[in-house]
Amino acid sequence: MKRIIAILLLVVIVSAAALAEPADNWYEVFVRSYQDSDGDGLGDLRGLTDRLDYIADMGWRGLWLMPVMPSPSYHKYDVTDYMAIDGEYGTLEDMRALIDAAHARGIQVILDMPFNHTSTAHPWFIEAAEALESGGESPYIDWYNFQQEGGSGFAPLGETGWFYEEQFAGGGMPDLNLDNPDVRGEIEAIMAFWLNDVGCDGFRLDAVTSFYTGDAQANIAFLGWLKRTAEELKPGSYLIGECWANLNTIADYYQSGVDSFFLFPAAQGEGFLNASISARKAPAEKFAREYRKALDAIGGRLAPFFCNHDTGRTVGLIRGRSNLPKCKFAEGLLGTLGGSVFTYYGEEIGMAGSGDDPNKRLAMYWSDGDMTEQPPGVTAVEYPYPSVDEQLDDPDSLLNYVKAVNQARLENPAIADGTNTFLLAEGALCLMRRETAGDACLIAVNFSKDAAGEIPLDGEYAIASDLETGEETARIKGGMLILPPYGIAILK
Repeated sequence: MKRIIAILLLVVIVSAAALAEPADNWYEVFVRSYQDSDGDGLGDLRGLTDRLDYIADMGWRGLWLMPVMPSPSYHKYDVTDYMAIDGEYGTLEDMRALIDAAHARGIQVILDMPFNHTSTAHPWFIEAAEALESGGESPYIDWYNFQQEGGSGFAPLGETGWFYEEQFAGGGMPDLNLDNPDVRGEIEAIMAFWLNDVGCDGFRLDAVTSFYTGDAQANIAFLGWLKRTAEELKPGSYLIGECWANLNTIADYYQSGVDSFFLFPAAQGEGFLNASISARKAPAEKFAREYRKALDAIGGRLAPFFCNHDTGRTVGLIRGRSNLPKCKFAEGLLGTLGGSVFTYYGEEIGMAGSGDDPNKRLAMYWSDGDMTEQPPGVTAVEYPYPSVDEQLDDPDSLLNYVKAVNQARLENPAIADGTNTFLLAEGALCLMRRETAGDACLIAVNFSKDAAGEIPLDGEYAIASDLETGEETARIKGGMLILPPYGIAILK
């Protein structure tokens, strides 16, 4: 009995510690495509729980789940019940067990919450629509934005002559009237349920520029209310928003007090990470210039990423299907950025996917005999690199490189939390100093794909992490750091 009590106390202590600060290394999972536990071909919460040891061993300390609530769609962004688990994924008990098991491993869990719209199949909308059709009354009519004229962003409500606001046209996702105090009261109850009853650590807020489309200040004010409410309900809750916009707009949204917004200017094919990797001239200077802009514009915690469930995957964005060193370097460069770095499931093994949304959400490639069904609507299935099982056994694999990047960030807290200073950004070579009150390190990067580079060091340093992408390794000789092609080194 004493041993059981000690174990339970340990779980509680680890869980509390996980809430103290936002995690540095995050992992996004589409539950449906991740791991099936019951043989029906669909990923589920128990399957994800079975893979937590893998996630922890890879060095991820935060887990973002795409929506898990009941929904008529495969992606589940059109919710029909905000306080339940979709039966395809399991039960609330499964969710609580997942969160407890994650916390026991030092992993935070946040849930994707589309608060700006529901499904047309949600009971609130059904009752409102039936009342309008019959000429009756319902308090839920004012939970949405109905009008008797069409227009941009409005969809017809059958043959009733009414129209409802739907910024995601054709998706069956009517916008909520977020000015209605009853709607806000319901949102507060939803947040309290997940944070305090179920035990999650925060929320990823979907499409924050569409709360009040075209009105940034109203969006920022609503986000401020969400953050204040979350803090009152559970201090330390981590909120991160999807503000798919330019750097200045994202910087404005930080005024809301929300902890982070995804750094879209760094991401995708046109973001500064890929632009720096692909630059023919002075890539280090380009990287330094764009990264400085981001740091100068945003006073809060950055949330850089390369791709997610809405974008093409990294291997395609950087043209890396047959270029393993380049794929490694892209993941390493992402890992050099400060803040909370987000990795989409499958990126660690170089999964591909572009075009139609289902193509970007393929089954996780554990092995040929252990995969979920592909999402409905998939038009292209491609796995350029080997499975997880194969890559785990290969010390030179992309997976083990990503693991080394995550480990370097865990071992050197200044990478994520430190103040950044560029000591060198010239040609293909970059040297940054990252410093906190309790930790400091140098981050050296060689953008060249085929030439080693030499960086002079001012002082005595040792290589703490050598993130080599090929056979050559970094070394220090005569006060010079010699970096191999696509090399990244952490020095202490």
